[in-house]
Amino acid sequence: MKRLQTILINIARVILSITFIFSGYVKAVDPIGTQYKLQDYAEALGLLQYVPDWLTLSTSVALSALEFSLGVFLLFAILRKVVANVMLIFMVVMTLVTVWVWASDPVSDCGCFGDAIRLSNGETLLKNIILLVLAFLIARWPLKMPRFVNLSNQWIVFHYTILFILGTSVWSLYDLPVFDFRPYHIGANIPEGMEIPEGAKAPEFETTFILEKDGVKKEFTLEEYPDSTWTFIDSKSKQISEGYVPPIHDFSITDMQTGDDLTETINKGYVFLLVSPHLEQADDTNFGKIDLLYEYAAENRYRFYCLTASGDSAIARWKDMTGAEYPFYNTDEITLKTIVRSNPGLLLLKDGTVIGKWSHNLLPADEIIKQPLSKSEFGHMPEDKTGKQIALILLWYVLPLALLTIADRLWMWSRWLTRKEIKESNRIYNFLKSKQKMRKKIVAGNWKMNKNLQEGVALAKELTEVVKNPNCDVIIGTPFIHLASVADVIKGSCIKLSAENCADKASGAYTGEVSAEMVKSTGAEYVILGHSERREYYHETPEILKEKVNLALANGLKVIFCIGESLAEREANKQEAVCKAELAGSVFHLSAEEWKNIVIAYEPIWAIGTGKTATAEQAEEIHAFIRSCVAEVYGAEAADNTTILYGGSCKASNAPELFAKPDIDGGLIGGASLKAADFKGIIDAWN
Repeated sequence: MKRLQTILINIARVILSITFIFSGYVKAVDPIGTQYKLQDYAEALGLLQYVPDWLTLSTSVALSALEFSLGVFLLFAILRKVVANVMLIFMVVMTLVTVWVWASDPVSDCGCFGDAIRLSNGETLLKNIILLVLAFLIARWPLKMPRFVNLSNQWIVFHYTILFILGTSVWSLYDLPVFDFRPYHIGANIPEGMEIPEGAKAPEFETTFILEKDGVKKEFTLEEYPDSTWTFIDSKSKQISEGYVPPIHDFSITDMQTGDDLTETINKGYVFLLVSPHLEQADDTNFGKIDLLYEYAAENRYRFYCLTASGDSAIARWKDMTGAEYPFYNTDEITLKTIVRSNPGLLLLKDGTVIGKWSHNLLPADEIIKQPLSKSEFGHMPEDKTGKQIALILLWYVLPLALLTIADRLWMWSRWLTRKEIKESNRIYNFLKSKQKMRKKIVAGNWKMNKNLQEGVALAKELTEVVKNPNCDVIIGTPFIHLASVADVIKGSCIKLSAENCADKASGAYTGEVSAEMVKSTGAEYVILGHSERREYYHETPEILKEKVNLALANGLKVIFCIGESLAEREANKQEAVCKAELAGSVFHLSAEEWKNIVIAYEPIWAIGTGKTATAEQAEEIHAFIRSCVAEVYGAEAADNTTILYGGSCKASNAPELFAKPDIDGGLIGGASLKAADFKGIIDAWN
């Protein structure tokens, strides 16, 4: 079942990754197109007048970068929990938006895949619901996604991805989209794109012109177009009946003075089209190159048109600024925005086919004017650059990440081989490990005076759910009031129960005390005795502890007996003497048979609850000494079979290093045992 769950999570991961990467990239290569779509949404909400262009453009770039980056991070399992949660939130928001779009139909296409793939609003909603379900799955179990790159190298993928996608958007803004998915791409024949197959019903469109005279604005159809005393303000086209919609359905060139349709004039010969949806917002930085190209066109008798949706005042202003002498004609604003993502942008047509397309930032004017177009490379269809563009992406982004992934995996594999060779070649290590395997490995939690009864039961229940088939014995030591309730919760699980203390009396008038017999009756198997906090706060002497040990063993309990030195004793180098004395004073009187029920917990008092931890070497040194003390009393075999735990600020981060030492058989865990995830992390160190 777990294997199937892991497979399903990673299938969801791949689907979401590919979708987000594709969606983010097609937006990133056309940030202006995404900006137009955001403006459509703002207009539908009546907010367009309050939203500046810089904000919609910035949002466009940020949105594409977020989608692409989330897709890559999910694929590489970078920041798995954070990315999974952000992706879930993103999909919740996007699904709510598409519910609104589907219900109210403010736009015909959501723009989720730019111009690369167009989906209906219903298809978009279905897609987002599926992605939302997948996003929920990975957010629920993010750690089931294995990493492709080691944690220490993930920062490279993180930063390189962000730089790459932002760089892609910036370049596409400066030049033109790296990939052009629109019907006016290089190689497209505009007249053919407007054709309707024989027998197909043609949709009907109506173009309305807004003109002004004597301060009065009025709308006219093409048939009603008035005389030249009216001033052109704007135009708009709308579909008035259904039918086959060709890829290019709203392209027309209209003389603003006469209303004549000049669309068919582009069908023959070379034609330069200077495209500017709004001359008021056009960049005039390179007007000199534009004028140079117009003079070249006039000299060689090539037609040169400026297509705009702007009115007479904007045209007059442009002429004053640039000295433009080329003719200006009217074309629908949306069409102009679709033709080229630059204001202004330049197209070169030959017999109606687009053979050249440039941003105003990269006009090749000096190269074009050198010779007639018929003899120039600019006058012929250029080679298809799609393959080169894909190769560049592979070279600059995919290949470096692929090499990083391969190098990272090889490095991790070599480290594994090195560790394996060291282990196999070290006879002493193998001998000690074989001895260690004879002893029980234990991770015991000491809750101390924490958690009320309900909280304790809840924690115990959570532990039974997350701790399955561990490679060690797992014990939880709870306050007295928890014992019976927790025993019921963990019954049938791999977890064993321990008390944190018991009385040094068998029974009697000892108000508030709990005897070893009482502890045993709750279902507990262990009891923790000799903890440094009880020695310090309740003044438990070796004699008192000796009596407690005897009573615990007599009632069938196993004892986790704690020993350890203070900071002053450690600094005085008395740790060995202190530990040996505490053993001799309370447990070394036991018989060899009784000793089998003793677990030693070494707890450097200076490391308990302080965040300080003895180094693995310090801990191993004292553990080995303790084992030698046991050997002196009970023999080498008994010493080899005695489990000795470390009990000083042991955490999931340092447990593997500590547990790797041959004489450390586990841990007695304090604060880290109060959270199931932290406690499990320590238990997993034995894996």
